[in-house]
Amino acid sequence: MRISGLASGLDTEKMVTDLMNAHRIPLDKITQKKQYLEWQLDDYRTTNRQLFDFSKKTFDTMILSTSFSAKTVNISSPNDVAIRNMGSTSDFSGSIKVDQLAKNATLIGKSLHVENGGSKVTTSTKIEDLEGFAGEKIMKIQSIDKEGKMGEVKELKFNATDTLDTVIKRINNETDVNAFYDEFTGQIAMTAKNSGEVKDGHEIIISGKLAENVLKIDGNSFVNGTAGQNAKFVFNGLETERSSNTFQINNFEVTLKQVTAEGAPPVTFSSAPDTNKIFDSVTKFVDEYNKLIEDLNKQIREPKYRDFQPLSAAQKKDMTDKDIEMWEEKAKSGTLRNDSTISSMLTQMRTALMGTVGSDTLKSLGITTSKDYLANGKLVINEEELKKAISDDPNKVHEMFSKDGATVAEQGFARKLRTIVDKTQTSIAQRAGKVGDVNDTFSLGRSLKEMNNQIERFEDRLKMMETRYWKQFSAMETAINRANSQSASLMNAFSNN
Repeated sequence: MRISGLASGLDTEKMVTDLMNAHRIPLDKITQKKQYLEWQLDDYRTTNRQLFDFSKKTFDTMILSTSFSAKTVNISSPNDVAIRNMGSTSDFSGSIKVDQLAKNATLIGKSLHVENGGSKVTTSTKIEDLEGFAGEKIMKIQSIDKEGKMGEVKELKFNATDTLDTVIKRINNETDVNAFYDEFTGQIAMTAKNSGEVKDGHEIIISGKLAENVLKIDGNSFVNGTAGQNAKFVFNGLETERSSNTFQINNFEVTLKQVTAEGAPPVTFSSAPDTNKIFDSVTKFVDEYNKLIEDLNKQIREPKYRDFQPLSAAQKKDMTDKDIEMWEEKAKSGTLRNDSTISSMLTQMRTALMGTVGSDTLKSLGITTSKDYLANGKLVINEEELKKAISDDPNKVHEMFSKDGATVAEQGFARKLRTIVDKTQTSIAQRAGKVGDVNDTFSLGRSLKEMNNQIERFEDRLKMMETRYWKQFSAMETAINRANSQSASLMNAFSNN
């Protein structure tokens, strides 16, 4: 039980609080240092995320060949033929004369209205209610595949209570034909999903009593429908065929749209590097690089305000939210100021871009370093020179950025930067770890763990100290009470005499 100044008249509560506040000063300093390290940890991890994003974008934009294989294809008659590049690095030119377009085979059944005595059959009609149903529930369908050959036989089994709609949906989902039931005519029509013709064969074959006796559609596309046909064309003087109107030649996708008009010349085409698309890729890379070094240079040059230390909980009680925000903005500043790891990376990146790949430099592409020293090595693009370099030899431009090598010196410019950035990421991760890492696995984490232990030990000592002060003041109050009691007894004794 705490006795608070009843006998002495002292404000012991305030005295103990003031004493403890004085003893808490070293603890507050440790807590402030811990808070600062946590801010620094967050800033390091933010920087590592920036580096990761730059590395990934550099790989996607500059190292993958698709960024530089973009080509435009000029076609004399785009209404007849369409051509697009699918990743070829070579040019593609010539002529095409379209003699015949590929078609899909069809198969058409008899009218179910007629076959069922004139009663209307709808998609909700059950197959057990159709004429000719005698328990057979199997249908076999075989159709042409994407390679222009007959595919596997697909066997479908149905229940007597299945509706015509169920039958149609299963045919569409499980076979290589698309089926359609027309309630107006009562006929089922089927179309092969793949175009082309099967030499000496049929493109659609339907069998089974369910198809023949109940659905009134059977046989093959040649007898009860239309046969499929291949696309026939003359490519650079060579007469050839394809089962589809869309196919690839030399990694270019060709789509035949219509037959070349009689008497008309063949469709001519030629490819060329898509200068604008490749230019956009290089420009995007330069922009990302400039943004990265601008952000990092700001961080390592950010001022550090030593008079603005992290606030303690007690200090925040006497401040408004706006005051706290303004104070902490200063207190958080400069956590990465003059950081050696980041500074070294920026120097290495700038040196790498000033170097060569083989005998070529970035200057030969129209890319130079800004003459403004305040730009801290930002890159500047001469659009005309860069577009000319891309137009002259896009593969060489790609090689200058993406070339691989055992050492940084042997690598292309984009790979050089990516190697430097990836090594820096590893160094920062060793210092600040990654989200989810245990504190023991990185240096700042170990420091934070030790500070937590110090804080815990200090708080235990403060509790013991506060308990001791209260015991001392309580003992003093008890002694004063006893003295007062004795004094009163003596006074009473003398007055009675």
